Amino acid sequence: MADILSDPDFESYRKLIYDESGIHFSATNRSILESRLRERLRDKKLETPAQYFAVLKQDKEELKVLLDSVTTNLTRFFRNQAHFDALEHYVIPELMKLRQSERKLRFWSAGCSTGEEPYTLAMLLRDKLPPNWSFEIIASDISLKSLMVGKEGFYPDTRVQGIPEPYLARFFERKPSGYQIKDEIRQTIRFDYHNLKNDSGARNLDAVFCRNVLIYFDDVAQKATIERFWDAMAAKSFLFIGHSESLFGMNTRFEFLKTDWACFYKKNV
Repeated sequence: MADILSDPDFESYRKLIYDESGIHFSATNRSILESRLRERLRDKKLETPAQYFAVLKQDKEELKVLLDSVTTNLTRFFRNQAHFDALEHYVIPELMKLRQSERKLRFWSAGCSTGEEPYTLAMLLRDKLPPNWSFEIIASDISLKSLMVGKEGFYPDTRVQGIPEPYLARFFERKPSGYQIKDEIRQTIRFDYHNLKNDSGARNLDAVFCRNVLIYFDDVAQKATIERFWDAMAAKSFLFIGHSESLFGMNTRFEFLKTDWACFYKKNV
């Protein structure tokens, strides 16, 4: 295999990945793409990026494998605590007033990686909602490997840092090499492969968490993704994105909301 992608090969791969996922590779992160391609060429016993590209055009499953490999799955339980403080002290009380007749909440963790975010949401909702309320969480990602970890719900000792001790004792079962999330939490979450380039089909969601995902998209893909979130969300619902992400300068219908705990967005219709 060639040591590096030729410029035409890079442009071909960059366009394919963007068209299929909205993920944007610039010249500055070209080396990430090259390293992932080297791995795939070794696994497929191919010599050149052009040969592998021809495979991708014919094999949708291999394309999923490539998209899986180029995504970054950095996550942890209670990542960005301020968002979960806002959820506990502002969003949940607001939704309880708004959804009093249904007494059921529906959340989406978009770009859920290995499951830490949706499990954090589930633990918090289980703890803070009254017993006569229910909830369900859709957890989606473009990485099949990450989704399998999330579905299993087992985390080594090093991965449970940040979970409050009472939650760890209540919602996890200690195992010799780590912690297994209990079924009462696992059963509230539906893990599902989803490419944010497409409509998820979900509707009437009360809150969407899509944090540190939009940074991989260009402006056009960001705008399209935000519009799809709008369509999926119920009236008077809430959107959380990453701290390094913003809807400022983007023509959207979401309202910016500043609370004592964190800033996020509201669909206020």
